[in-house]
Amino acid sequence: MLAILDYEAGNQTSVLRGLAGQGLEAVITADAAVLAAAAGIIFPGVGAAGQAMDVLRRSGLDSALTRLVAAGKPLLGICLGCQILLESSEEGDTRTLGLIPGRCRRFAQHLRDEDGEPLRIPHMGWNGCRLQRPCRLFRGISSDAEFYFVHSYYADPDSDLVIATTRHGLEFCSVLGRDGFWAVQFHPEKSGRAGLALLRNFYEYCREGAAGQW
Repeated sequence: MLAILDYEAGNQTSVLRGLAGQGLEAVITADAAVLAAAAGIIFPGVGAAGQAMDVLRRSGLDSALTRLVAAGKPLLGICLGCQILLESSEEGDTRTLGLIPGRCRRFAQHLRDEDGEPLRIPHMGWNGCRLQRPCRLFRGISSDAEFYFVHSYYADPDSDLVIATTRHGLEFCSVLGRDGFWAVQFHPEKSGRAGLALLRNFYEYCREGAAGQW
């Protein structure tokens, strides 16, 4: 079973539906004991970094996540849940979880497309990911697959943690992490077949690691 972290930040139900529709077992929870017992954690979210961090600290879930990641619990961050894994965010100059070296930055307002036209911020809609190195999450997913993005900020981690990049006025990191500890800027639960396949790949990775417990 996977645990979908509930910290009052939005899209947990959509993620649960994306898994349940494929017959994959998951539960939405804010209980640290349930997180610890799960084979893996999905850390979704939409909204503001400061508000999310307030809830995580008030509930003690920030400390729980830190302990579980340090112990090797698989985790998949999504959108806001990707951004606040970093050390800080330009959104409200917020100190975030610090599980990944780097900072979350805002898209500059002067960005332009290839024709010189101003780009819309937030970056909203379908876009591709260019893999910089192999990643288990993308097993069986076409290299030209597109995913659904909605964000005004993007992760800027240490370069050795960049797994994939996406172009929106600049080349930004859209997938980061290492085996078993990943984060994506897009919303896989809203990204059709490719996104659902990515969620299934994470589920299977966790299932293999928890063999004998399921």
